[in-house]
Amino acid sequence: MQFTFAAAAAVESGALMVGATEGPELLPAAAKADRTSRGAVDRALKASRFAGKAGQTVEILAPAGLKVSRLIVVGLGKAHDFDASAAESVAAGALGRVKNGAETELTLNLDGLKGAKVGGADLAAHLAVGAKFKTYTFDTYRTKKLDDQGVALKKVTIATGDAAAARRAFARLEAVADGVFMARDLVNEPPNVLSPVEFTRRAKGLAKLGLKVTVLGEAQMKRLGMGALLGVGQGSERESQLVVLEWHGSRRKTAAPVAFVGKGVCFDSGGLSLKSGAGMMGMKGDMGGAAAVIGTLRALAERKAKVNAVGVIGLVENMPDGKAQRPDDVVVSMSGQTIEVLNTDAEGRLVLADALWYAQTKFKPRCVIDLATLTGAIMVALGSEHAGMFSNDDALSEQIAGAGKVAGEPVWRMPLGKGYDKLLKSKIADMKNVAGPHAGSITAAQFLQRFVVEKTPWAHLDIAGVAWQDGEQKPLIPSWSTGWGVRILDRFVADNYED
Repeated sequence: MQFTFAAAAAVESGALMVGATEGPELLPAAAKADRTSRGAVDRALKASRFAGKAGQTVEILAPAGLKVSRLIVVGLGKAHDFDASAAESVAAGALGRVKNGAETELTLNLDGLKGAKVGGADLAAHLAVGAKFKTYTFDTYRTKKLDDQGVALKKVTIATGDAAAARRAFARLEAVADGVFMARDLVNEPPNVLSPVEFTRRAKGLAKLGLKVTVLGEAQMKRLGMGALLGVGQGSERESQLVVLEWHGSRRKTAAPVAFVGKGVCFDSGGLSLKSGAGMMGMKGDMGGAAAVIGTLRALAERKAKVNAVGVIGLVENMPDGKAQRPDDVVVSMSGQTIEVLNTDAEGRLVLADALWYAQTKFKPRCVIDLATLTGAIMVALGSEHAGMFSNDDALSEQIAGAGKVAGEPVWRMPLGKGYDKLLKSKIADMKNVAGPHAGSITAAQFLQRFVVEKTPWAHLDIAGVAWQDGEQKPLIPSWSTGWGVRILDRFVADNYED
């Protein structure tokens, strides 16, 4: 779909979206449409009890006096509350109303909005990216299109007084959207297709954007002592992989990088601690953390971010087999610490243990953030609205939380403490991989903290509740996979670490 920016002008065809703030107070394009239609817009709004509140919409088909096929008037709420996220949602909603119809063109015109938190070129750019997010589909394996998937819409035009500036702002946002789309694609892929090796192949394709991609196979990981990660994948016929992506964009070539680490369990059966049939459904998405990391590195490279960044993803399958890891096994991690594996379905933390240690000892990063669909317990605590955040550093936590608010991917900080740490004591090893029925997300984070090199600022994001959605779809996410993590990490870098 083509996205263009142009000065506000007469729209001759297609659908037109205009806006009104609470009152309602019609924006210039809406007021002009009302005059042209000799008050038809005003009459329609009054008949619908339209007050301009956020979420209200009135659609007028073939409006008299106008050449457009339909006029969509959207409520923006109070101007001082209208921000970039609201703009994206408004645009996504407008596109959702027309994309399966007969229109080939849609124009979004909120030009002239005053007193809002976003305006001008930035408003236009966020309208465009909101519409772009709504275009996402994953239909690779359909041989027939569904009735509601026929899309005639080819062009979306955003009215703005500064088209050149809007195009520049959109280019950055579009790079991030491309990263989100890649993350969504990876999580949506069926597990018979997306093996660790196939995931690795797709990561290698990002070298064309300027990323350095390094792959470690099982033999190399064994030499490095990655017994925790390798133990998880030893029951699978598919080889485990560790993929490292490096972006060198800082003006200071020797600057320490920001490091992102992702859990990449391409399918999680639970291993010999086998999940139930229902519990296994959706476990193709247990690599959502790795997908977020690869999507973030793609976004940084595509928009030429002025930062040094590294992504490390551990890719495995957790399968039951005669060679599979057993409950009561003891494995030796790359750090040298030993782990008693009491439950093979608590495997993600084992993958992250070695990936975290490798990322820190290899690259000496300024900070490290790991992402993982790690525990069902985080969904009990936070549902699907927030990711759980655990950290050893207050400043880093504030940076991540601030980025989440701006990016529309909120996090909620959870506690860490020595009292929880005691629950990981093992009778025969340095630690055990599960700690009992209570505080499951916290004890998982306490486990990971043992693999954080001293004084390294670290945060763990448990994204089990936000990596996919089984209920009602959100305006910007017309997909089971959400691609959660790319937008918050990109914003985190842009706000705090670019030159």
